[in-house]
Amino acid sequence: MHLRAIIMAGGQGSRLWPYSRSKHPKQFLCVNSENTMLQDTARRLSSLNVDSSITICNEEHRFFVAEQLNKIDKLGSIILEPCIRNTAPAVALAALLSEEDHLLLVLAADHVIDDEVEFQKAVKSAIPHAEANKLVTFGIVPTKPHTGYGYIKRGNQDNLGSYDVEEFVEKPNLEDAMTFMSSKKYYWNSGMFLFKASKYLEELKKYRPNIYNACHKAASGINLDTDFTRVNEEDFKNCDNESIDFAVMENTKDAVVVPLSSGWSDIGSWSSLWDINKKNEEGNSIKGDVISRDTKNCLIQSSDRLISAVGVEDLIIVDSKDALLVTSKASSEDVKLIVENLKEENRSESDLHREVYRPWGKYDSVDSADGFQVKRLTVNPGEKLSVQMHHHRSEHWVVVSGIARVHYGEKSIDLNVNEYTYHGVEVMHALENPGEIPLELIEVQIGPYLGEDDIVRFDDKYGRN
Repeated sequence: MHLRAIIMAGGQGSRLWPYSRSKHPKQFLCVNSENTMLQDTARRLSSLNVDSSITICNEEHRFFVAEQLNKIDKLGSIILEPCIRNTAPAVALAALLSEEDHLLLVLAADHVIDDEVEFQKAVKSAIPHAEANKLVTFGIVPTKPHTGYGYIKRGNQDNLGSYDVEEFVEKPNLEDAMTFMSSKKYYWNSGMFLFKASKYLEELKKYRPNIYNACHKAASGINLDTDFTRVNEEDFKNCDNESIDFAVMENTKDAVVVPLSSGWSDIGSWSSLWDINKKNEEGNSIKGDVISRDTKNCLIQSSDRLISAVGVEDLIIVDSKDALLVTSKASSEDVKLIVENLKEENRSESDLHREVYRPWGKYDSVDSADGFQVKRLTVNPGEKLSVQMHHHRSEHWVVVSGIARVHYGEKSIDLNVNEYTYHGVEVMHALENPGEIPLELIEVQIGPYLGEDDIVRFDDKYGRN
């Protein structure tokens, strides 16, 4: 049997706002290590003899996935979802694009696993079950009566050491969670799976034929675009929005659970990040420029300015460049309600950071008011922005670090530190970094409308419209 990893990287991570936002969610951030969560997920596969991997993500996140996996030499294939349709359709696409006898190890890109040896041991122990046409789910041995996770109740033990799945249970109240904990028959539902591609499709076709048929049609119309695999958008939109649990695992007669005790967390909230982070003598998890006095059991994170805390306990204080979050740890699950409010008010803070990443680098919106906007652009070595023009704005560029090559039609000029250029409305232009260090420049936009949709692209090396 060939083992193929399926990494699901399409989540939104709204409960980790303001760091995680829909345009740059938590799986692409360095939340608790020097690597992003996606990179850590791919790295822990190294000792599992995985033949290949497929990462499934949203169209708008494709460059995050390609860049981050390229950096650790773990690129593999990338399937782009035209729209969000949950895990059952996403994994169906991966199964349809795999060989029938492939064993698919389905993982989320935003999990933390401390004991990777134990994780790898559990996966290896699950392989005989999957080869025997079972659908394996990994149940996390609970360490406390958690109310933020779903649970799996185990049934009879089989001769290979796993357990039949007796029941899937939704997130419980505290009293029920304590009962589950003491019974030792319940595990946290990790959302990780192992099964044959053919077996998953067989069960999906049996219990959710509409999802199977829509995905089958979508996968029949694939389009290969460099590192990316696109499926037929209209067919995929016809899929129901369902998880693997609801669509298959709660219905199949062939589900088994393999216990896993490996220091697992899905970091579903700021309080769960406090749980796993290192803490000082006062129980505080601190990151960034922070001064605290008489402060206990808090998580405090600063992005680039000083946070001072005095005489507080059990708080989450998280500061980004454009938003500050203060909540009790007990209420941290409800941060997603703030994100919903922001969306209702059409505020950009729900989706975008002040610092926005692009395939060529990033920009930071430093200041803005009616008629002008100031940005700091960072262009990575060898990268180039699209050939473009704007209907409503002119732009002034001042180089502060590196070399800028600016194109105006067939002409180009090279600018060094402390040199500048200007282009007016509807002037075709492009910017690239021919040097070996990042190019930093200050861009001043002036005009009656300064939105990002005032970009008319004529040519783009990244295939953007």
